[in-house]
Amino acid sequence: MSENTPQELAENCAKAMFARDRASQKLGMKIESIAPGRAVLSMAVTEDMIQGHGSCHGGYLFTLADSAFAFSCNTYDKATVASGCSIDYMYGAKAGDVLTATAEEQSRGGRTGVYDITLTNQDGRTVALFRGKSYQVRGTVINSEPQS
Repeated sequence: MSENTPQELAENCAKAMFARDRASQKLGMKIESIAPGRAVLSMAVTEDMIQGHGSCHGGYLFTLADSAFAFSCNTYDKATVASGCSIDYMYGAKAGDVLTATAEEQSRGGRTGVYDITLTNQDGRTVALFRGKSYQVRGTVINSEPQS
């Protein structure tokens, strides 16, 4: 049996994770691309995501960024979780906007990593900037059971 390439491993990890990720699925997120240490996800802003000031609730922006972060740091088949993260909101998103979260690995060593995620709208305007810090736990991504 041949060994997976890093790209094939990343794709297999994303497929396995997404199959178990009911939250991202329920919000209509789509995986646009995956590579080792990188993930691009998209999500359409629906009317149900609009808050009292008429723009997308920040929690949904955070969730999209957090999902892209999770997929990017789990591309090596080593179960990895967030140890901390922050977000800066730059521009409001409206119902009907299609948001794209691009997650890029900045560093990874030992059990920790740092990832930057940029959220943009369909016009390429930056909506938010997110930084996530990851921590590798026990287990794998592809053959793991959902955590309870």
